[in-house]
Amino acid sequence: MAEAADELSTPLGQDTVSRTRRFRLPFTAMQALAVLLGLVLVGFVGVALFNDNPLGGEPIAHIALRKQDTPAAMDKQAPASQAAVAVKSAPKPPAASDARTVTIIDGSSGKRQDVVIGAGDPADKGNADSPAPVAAMAGVDPRLLEKTRYGMIPMVADGLKPFTVYAADADRAKAAGMPVVAVVVAGLGVGAAKTADAIVKLPSAVTLAFTPYGADPGKLAERARAQRHEILLQIPMEPFDYPDNDPGPQTLLTTLPSEQNLDRLYWHLSRLQGYAGIANFMGARFVATDLVMQPIVREAAKRGLGYFDDGSTPRSVAQSLAAGQAMPFAKADFTIDAVPTSAEIDRTLVKLETLAKERGTAIGVASALPVSIERLASWIKSLDSKGIMLVPLTTAMLKSKSS
Repeated sequence: MAEAADELSTPLGQDTVSRTRRFRLPFTAMQALAVLLGLVLVGFVGVALFNDNPLGGEPIAHIALRKQDTPAAMDKQAPASQAAVAVKSAPKPPAASDARTVTIIDGSSGKRQDVVIGAGDPADKGNADSPAPVAAMAGVDPRLLEKTRYGMIPMVADGLKPFTVYAADADRAKAAGMPVVAVVVAGLGVGAAKTADAIVKLPSAVTLAFTPYGADPGKLAERARAQRHEILLQIPMEPFDYPDNDPGPQTLLTTLPSEQNLDRLYWHLSRLQGYAGIANFMGARFVATDLVMQPIVREAAKRGLGYFDDGSTPRSVAQSLAAGQAMPFAKADFTIDAVPTSAEIDRTLVKLETLAKERGTAIGVASALPVSIERLASWIKSLDSKGIMLVPLTTAMLKSKSS
């Protein structure tokens, strides 16, 4: 009670002061703390005043440089760095959605075929002014190539002609003394699987004709030449029922002036190289029209090519025009698979044998249907026993010309 009375009688605030004093540090400790803080402050001021560092107080990152990363070495590497930037900034290729599908309808059978022309192909976009150039094929003589805005096209140089340089090897002396047959498998380049079948399953003496369409006709044609086949390039030409029956982009038309048809011809000629001649792809109306055919045949002859007529129209003027240009020429006697059944194909092949024995030379044309490839491969194996020689088309052309 006395203690309580003392607290009540104590002046306000005095007890608080006494308690605070009980928790204060001794005087000597405070002196030590002040000295320590003073030393830290003096050290900081000294560094700020006497250290010559314009970036004092700024964050600093330390990087270890290798010898090749020094400025001098990096200057030498600058071109490579610039090249890397150029690669990164290169435009992306066209999307696959840019591809175009063209429907081709056979005028005689009514058969429809969809052809997909690859993305980025000038034919897909209808822009023939800036096509992607096609690289020269392996085994192609660079002297026989002329550069155009569409790419390389054949030409005559140093007395050499594509017809003779790219003709397949054959025993022409033997062929001159016995019946011969030539077989052309046409419509290749569209459909890699059937094209590969024709290349691999048929002997090299069979001539292969490529259209200018498909994703990469040049690559397939190069594969054919690697297997020692001679090749032809088919030129799309106007049929009678055009445009309902449309051969494809850049078709040669009777309604176009000769300059424009020749320009389209150059586009087709640039799609692949290494061919010995050209052939019509459809074109019943075009090949029967002298006025438009004449400049085409003359230009092909000037470039050292032969001409193969698939025989689809009896009104074709190609033979007479080729003769006027002293141009190697041949016309198919039979379409081997006009009726694409095994029985009908075999009957047509017998007709081809008979004509070869009667006339000395016979020429057939076929498509790359599986049944056609199978029957041709089997029939060709029997020719030796029948006294008939299978020869490339160029050999048949030369034999016909000399006889």
